[in-house]
Amino acid sequence: MMTTELPGLYIHVPFCSSKCPYCDFYSLVASDELKDRYTDALIKNIILYNNQVGGAFSTVYFGGGTPSLLGSERLSSILNNVSRTPDCEVTVECNPSDLCKNWSFKDMEALVKAGANRISMGMQSAVDEERKALGRQADREQVKRAVELVKSAGIDNFSLDLMLGIPHQTIDSIKESIEFCAENGAKHVSSYLLKIEQGTPFEKVEKLLNLPDEDECCDMYLAACKCLEEHGYKQYEISNFAVPSYESRHNLIYWDCREYLGLGASAHSFIGGKRFYFERDINKFIEEAQPIQDGEGGSFEEYVMLRLRLNEGLQSDQVRARFGFDIPPEMLERARKFEKNGMAKVTETSISLTTEGFLVSNAIIANLLN
Repeated sequence: MMTTELPGLYIHVPFCSSKCPYCDFYSLVASDELKDRYTDALIKNIILYNNQVGGAFSTVYFGGGTPSLLGSERLSSILNNVSRTPDCEVTVECNPSDLCKNWSFKDMEALVKAGANRISMGMQSAVDEERKALGRQADREQVKRAVELVKSAGIDNFSLDLMLGIPHQTIDSIKESIEFCAENGAKHVSSYLLKIEQGTPFEKVEKLLNLPDEDECCDMYLAACKCLEEHGYKQYEISNFAVPSYESRHNLIYWDCREYLGLGASAHSFIGGKRFYFERDINKFIEEAQPIQDGEGGSFEEYVMLRLRLNEGLQSDQVRARFGFDIPPEMLERARKFEKNGMAKVTETSISLTTEGFLVSNAIIANLLN
């Protein structure tokens, strides 16, 4: 049984000025002409799906790639064609170096006027040595300048990314980056462990990177969670922390297994109980290629996997409202053995994972689903 809440809209912008050595997202360097053609294709699809989805979108999220590379004029023209609720959360991912080099106060002001009210910035680290090892172009001062540009345009709801388990990193340097986030007024921090993805430059030189081992990564994660809490960031999902009331409404749609539309090359959707996606091919998207069907979604098993990423976890009343039954007794029973070793919290009507449990969430969830 599907929810009746309004869907979110994800827009993938596959453009980067250069490729980070750890990234496997679909992105490429593009000319202004290609950016214009892609913008036009996005607008055509938005107009088409505005009618098919029915109703306004409750959130809009520009992800990438580096959406800020489209510039304020193109981003604004896209937003002007999206049917949105009055309180729609509109997030734009930005690269600090791009904002410093190519954006002015007027550009940011124009984006705000078009409806943007949340910025997610790819900082990864506030320590220059660590940023350089990740292939990031901006230094600490440029990140700070980019933050000031965002705030000067009236956006106080911004998030900074923090990557853990990276070259040269220590627990002390993680704390330094978190202090930077707090001192500069970030309302949200996405803090996630580096994963060596297949086919990336990092995979080819993994043995030379001198990365922390699994135990050290676990220590870094737990230390980051504790430090973020001390600075007022409440953990609400495995990798996400926010000042209360500043949680990402768009990402909560994913973790609550609610519906969303994804537009752009490589973007995925979940609409009407069906999943579909566009190929990782910008030319095919521009040429109006049809999305590829990817089966049904929204099963109880999928819901369990997503909800247990959240601090709130599984709640029987929410399960009952969606599926017509409570959390199965046998699932509650299996969860209690993880409660004994501090990995989970279990009541008669709920299951949630602790911070320690999040570290082995895949194994716990697999066990709960038997």
